Amino acid sequence: MEKLERVQKILNKRLDSKDVWKKVILARMIERPTSLDYIENIFDSFIELHGDRYFGDDPSVVCGIGLLDGEPVTIVAQQKGRNTEENIKRNFGMPEPDGYRKSIRIMKQAHKFDRPIICFVDTPGAFCGMEAEERGQGEAIARNLMEIFKLEVPIISLIIGEGGSGGALAFAVADSVWMLENSIYSILSPEGFAGILWKDASKAREAAAVMKITAEDLKKYGIIDKVLKEPAGGAQKDVGKMSRVIKEQLIEKIGILRKRSKKELLENRYNKFRHIGKFLD
Repeated sequence: MEKLERVQKILNKRLDSKDVWKKVILARMIERPTSLDYIENIFDSFIELHGDRYFGDDPSVVCGIGLLDGEPVTIVAQQKGRNTEENIKRNFGMPEPDGYRKSIRIMKQAHKFDRPIICFVDTPGAFCGMEAEERGQGEAIARNLMEIFKLEVPIISLIIGEGGSGGALAFAVADSVWMLENSIYSILSPEGFAGILWKDASKAREAAAVMKITAEDLKKYGIIDKVLKEPAGGAQKDVGKMSRVIKEQLIEKIGILRKRSKKELLENRYNKFRHIGKFLD
């Protein structure tokens, strides 16, 4: 009997691993809708704003003002390319310090003009090149995290593909954090995790299962607030349908958050992140 139980556990682990890895592949597909695809389908209009007022304009971060059902909102999004050429231009969705500084500049503008903020997260992680480190990558991400907690407007963050490490978290300190059904959200990539833990990046499939990076797992652990179901086969099968689902949910949630006082918004946002995890003495 014990032998049969051990075999069943091994089989279950393998099945789980395959299922999770399938979601990793879906989340990374080049055919998967990008932030700009959703912006085009969800908002009545969109005006992009550029520059961090320090160094330059990071094309991997798209910021601007849009109309959601007639209401002005601020949009902050990480943008991957739709093909190889565009991916090179967008640095494969990996923001540099200029991108994080641009995003917090636009979010502070939203605070000033009382506009809700909607963030689209889709990055394997912040760019880790030498030039990014020289310009203060860590400080830029940390400042985003610190400043977002002070913004007295509703913030909703939606992970649409990959949500990797602090590069994603800098856009995901929100009153409500959502994930698409086949997106992933983690402290680092499965390849990086396997390389650190087992010294073998080829074990990424097994690492993905151990890491609990799926929307279902993260909802269960209270890391995110909502999972949005995708069309059969993934969001890329019907971008219009997926966009309508997101739009309806955004309109409803912003209406709810608008009813809260500024003090209540800040307190709830702070407590939401303070209560994540369990501490044992």
